Amino acid sequence: MKRFSAMLLAAGLAVAPTFAHAGSIHTNWEKYKAGRALKHLSNDGQRALVDILQARDLLSAGKTDQAIPALYDATKRLEAAKKADTKLTAAENALTPAPQHPAAPSHVPSTTPTEWVPVGGEWIASETLAPEKKAAVGTANGQLKTGTTQQAAETMQVVGEDVDFIVALAPIAQTEGAVNRATVFTEGRDAKSAVDALNSALGGIVFVSDDFVDSMSNNAPAKGATAKKS
Repeated sequence: MKRFSAMLLAAGLAVAPTFAHAGSIHTNWEKYKAGRALKHLSNDGQRALVDILQARDLLSAGKTDQAIPALYDATKRLEAAKKADTKLTAAENALTPAPQHPAAPSHVPSTTPTEWVPVGGEWIASETLAPEKKAAVGTANGQLKTGTTQQAAETMQVVGEDVDFIVALAPIAQTEGAVNRATVFTEGRDAKSAVDALNSALGGIVFVSDDFVDSMSNNAPAKGATAKKS
């Protein structure tokens, strides 16, 4: 993770010369880490993922009619996510999957340039974290899954620096195609095929480290990856 710049560090020391204020500097650093990690996510992408998960749950429960609005919302939000600055372009085989969420053994990464949208994320708690901090990480991850990003950032303020963040990247074209198929199947009352299409969309998500996304966003390509701003 990046360090504070020299000017920012100097300013912090100037207003907090005593050990009594060292804790507040550390707390601000933790807030900065949480905020920085979440800035990589696409708000529309996050909401689209929530819609996809909701639609899949409704379809699995046989609630076909109730799933249609969620699929429509997912389509609109994926379209909006394509216009966000968080969109990245890279061949899938140029990505470095996070070990916590490896791809299926049978999955063969594509070698052609693909547009990716960060649709979610997860903090990884280390074994050395105190139980209450591990619990906070779990709570924050649950909040991310429901799209309540601000609450997740606030929850993470009580957690120290020993927490890595991984980002869920969705291939935008493939995801849109899968959602469109799911919508057609749902409108035709074919819930099973719709669920299969949504599972295909979710199966295309690749988790990478926050540092990897950061390097792409700063035009420092990793293994042939390039960053693309809309």
